[in-house]
Amino acid sequence: MSLFTRTTKELTVRIDEFFDTIEIGILIFKEGVKAYVNGDKDVFQSHLAKIDEMEGRADKLQRSIENDMIVHSILPQQRSEIVKLLWQLDEIIDTAKGSLNEFYVEMPHIPSSISRDIISLSEVSANAAEELMPAARAFFREPHLVREKLIKVYFFERETDKAAFQMKKKVFHEMNDLSLAEKAHIRYITHHIENISDSAQAAADLLASMAIRQML
Repeated sequence: MSLFTRTTKELTVRIDEFFDTIEIGILIFKEGVKAYVNGDKDVFQSHLAKIDEMEGRADKLQRSIENDMIVHSILPQQRSEIVKLLWQLDEIIDTAKGSLNEFYVEMPHIPSSISRDIISLSEVSANAAEELMPAARAFFREPHLVREKLIKVYFFERETDKAAFQMKKKVFHEMNDLSLAEKAHIRYITHHIENISDSAQAAADLLASMAIRQML
């Protein structure tokens, strides 16, 4: 049974808007990394401002949804898990914003020989988060479809780990023209990019268990 049949129309709209906001934030993150690596400073600054706006909007929607569920006693049995899910989903856009901020604050030097690697890593890590959103939407409408929609989340999370490992191995084993400090800095930035797929995996694990209980 769709959980949305037991919510108000206004709450349904806000939950969908919350999901939309996170999806937009993920897209902005990918374009932001690409702009930084390509040296498009103005474009990067624009994406930095946009993701800050999206993160703030997601926070407001999250609080509004939680407040409505409590005040109007909506879905009392599932409330605590849904609140936890919203928090975990919000963590994704927080992580994406934090990653772009690391580029802004620390201004890492990205050698041209790994520029494509960094862009590819950001895309595959963001893909894990993007593939999570259909599963999150399905939980409220068709919970029996959640698990099959999570397959791609786990696939892209594993691909992110592989891509990050290969890039770090390349940096430390092959790029002898870089200092140890420069190599460590790239590793640090890489770790922040990886965190997006890790956050998506954590949300996927939670969604999977919630969907099973919903169908019992």
